[in-house]
Amino acid sequence: MEMETQPILYRKRLIPSECFELKDDQILYRDDRIIVTKWNTIRPKKDLDHGYSCYFMKKGFKVSRFYGHENQHVCWYCDIIDTAYDAELNAYTFTDLLVDVILTPDGSIKVVDVDELADAMENKLISQSMLLRALRRLDYLLSIIYQDRFGDLQREILTRE
Repeated sequence: MEMETQPILYRKRLIPSECFELKDDQILYRDDRIIVTKWNTIRPKKDLDHGYSCYFMKKGFKVSRFYGHENQHVCWYCDIIDTAYDAELNAYTFTDLLVDVILTPDGSIKVVDVDELADAMENKLISQSMLLRALRRLDYLLSIIYQDRFGDLQREILTRE
């Protein structure tokens, strides 16, 4: 039986403009809906050390569980994303559509980087259709959170940690 080759994962950012391979991320699970990874921070941060992420490719967002240096849960961080798959290279490129949602252990919910989304549109870094996709995906994610269904998304990570 032939072993399946793990796909290559790329993270593409618009601000700043960069695209890099997530070569150290460990894929824990993958199917046609999601990819769950375990990772360490790329750039060291004082309050963030490692975490787990679940790319909900068809829903258009990534949910991450952030941990600090003492292995304490810091927050849930949700990126609005576009996903592109290149079958020839067996590679996924996840484009960060800038706007994010942060859920802290005390129960607070914060939408961040909406200004970056506006700046990206104003500076023609994204198209109108990308802007609309980002806003609709943000609205969908917030509706999941506000309807107390975020646990369904968390479970994809929590069952694989």
